[in-house]
Amino acid sequence: MLNRTNFQRYIDLFNRNDPGFADFYHEDVVLELGSREIHTRQGILDFYREVKTYIRESLELSWFVTGPDGIAVELPSEFVCIRDWPESFWGRPLRKGEAMRIISFVHYQVRDGRFSRIKSARYRVIHDWRMEETVSGG
Repeated sequence: MLNRTNFQRYIDLFNRNDPGFADFYHEDVVLELGSREIHTRQGILDFYREVKTYIRESLELSWFVTGPDGIAVELPSEFVCIRDWPESFWGRPLRKGEAMRIISFVHYQVRDGRFSRIKSARYRVIHDWRMEETVSGG
């Protein structure tokens, strides 16, 4: 079973854009982002490789519960556009310096100690995409 310490390691790897975050995924994992589904560990890596070319995403673990078959978390998240993205995942052009902050609820189904299905839902938008004063990174 994945405990909070191990899950925090996953978050830390993800935030650093270390491809080791994918070691937490089953080969046949499915990631559900709204109506979009991304299949397989490699599919998720490919998706984030593109997204993280344009976006610095930072997750914070604020609430965690685990059981024998899964994990549920609350993740305050920040997305910062680090270079212009004319055809973004969000369905509108993004400009370098724009940022969005949200809180997501995410359910991770676990099989053999790895994530087999991830269901992510936006709970609250702290603020939608807007231009920020300063942007670092990228």
